[in-house]
Amino acid sequence: MTTTVRETEAVVVGGGLAGITAAHRLAARGVRVVLLEKRDKLGGSSAMSGGWFALSDTPIQHRANVEDSAGSFLRDMVETGGGYADVALLQRLVERQSDVIATIDRASAWTDELKVSWGMSVPRAHLIRIRDLLGFLEREAASAGASILTAHPAESMMWDGARVTGVRSQAGDIAASLGVVLTSGGFSRSRDLLDLFVPHQAAAMPYGGAGNTGDGLRMAMVLGAGLADVGHVAGTYGQHADTRDDEHELLTANYLGAILINANGDRFSDESASYKILGSAVLDQPQGMAHQVFDSVVRGRSKPGVPLSDMERIDELGHLVQAPSLGALEAKLGIPRGRLERTVDVYNSVVAGIRADQFHRNGLVAGVGDLVPVRVPPFYAYSAVPAMTSTYGGLKVAADTSVQRMDGTRIDRLFAAGEVTGGFHGASYMTGTALTKALAFGIEAADTIAALKRP
Repeated sequence: MTTTVRETEAVVVGGGLAGITAAHRLAARGVRVVLLEKRDKLGGSSAMSGGWFALSDTPIQHRANVEDSAGSFLRDMVETGGGYADVALLQRLVERQSDVIATIDRASAWTDELKVSWGMSVPRAHLIRIRDLLGFLEREAASAGASILTAHPAESMMWDGARVTGVRSQAGDIAASLGVVLTSGGFSRSRDLLDLFVPHQAAAMPYGGAGNTGDGLRMAMVLGAGLADVGHVAGTYGQHADTRDDEHELLTANYLGAILINANGDRFSDESASYKILGSAVLDQPQGMAHQVFDSVVRGRSKPGVPLSDMERIDELGHLVQAPSLGALEAKLGIPRGRLERTVDVYNSVVAGIRADQFHRNGLVAGVGDLVPVRVPPFYAYSAVPAMTSTYGGLKVAADTSVQRMDGTRIDRLFAAGEVTGGFHGASYMTGTALTKALAFGIEAADTIAALKRP
């Protein structure tokens, strides 16, 4: 028999961006809240991310003379999701943008970096100092009265036959009179769930938060929760096989002009496609890897300190290969003699307009940006594999974050936000929407629960 060690009004399970946001918002609205994190510190996958947020019609865009709107943002997300995303969730995110922007403002976490990336018709990816944002929210949550318990994993939901009443853990039960919010991350570290949902992707390099083993997903499924988009989950291409958990090493030099070649020296895909699409394509290549090959022109486009474009850091880590000629680079990479030079010659003729590209590449990223030849020495290569950085499918939720069964009915007093949820991204996702979603729906979950509290 377990003993209830605590009674509160709300419990948040998981201490990434969505969880910290929900705990802060609940406490700020006068709700007694306990945040449970199974690891010894907060942050989760959010702390390991590059810090890109997708936002529209922002002051940074205005200063850069970028015309964007909520409507354009919504249309791009719908298109990127391939028709599978729940439009109600996308609309709610667009509606919550002002809250996201205000939170980043209060945390003073903006940078001036703005770029176009996958799924965007205009530059919409804003680089945020993610650790500053997380630290701010954690401090503010504690100051507002939230109880934060680290090294405290939740094990199951408390259920009275009609609704969720709290959370069980090894340290005892925590009763929650208003509800429980699952913000426990995805299942990128769970080989059994990857084998179950996306066996063709299970060979991708495990990454994401070390605690992302699908705990929240399992706890909700026991209560009959429905799922959305789990079959679309795919690894992200662009990470070195020796990347450490404490190092964000993703590089997408292909979006700056590089070509992708396999171990045989052949191109095999449109390099401007989503890094999710590329991830799947690379898994089918020999050794499950591909080299990003580029010249000094593209090397000069590196942005030190900017995730996905920081070649200086890659070089410091010893993962950037350099050679004075394509033949020398070919030898260093172990590619059959003459193959790389032939591949580059064909590609350069495509850039020159002499022939059509068999892979239909027509831009640097998502069709945007002019192609550049690979011809100015020295030459470079970055050898990368697909990594399961996140799993963007999960629990079926309504726009107010209520967890739903497959028939659309709600599991009373159970809510979810962040990576543990599905339905938002559909078949793929726009760069930066994962973090925007986490913050926006952490706020949404808190406001939904706070509304249940009697005056």
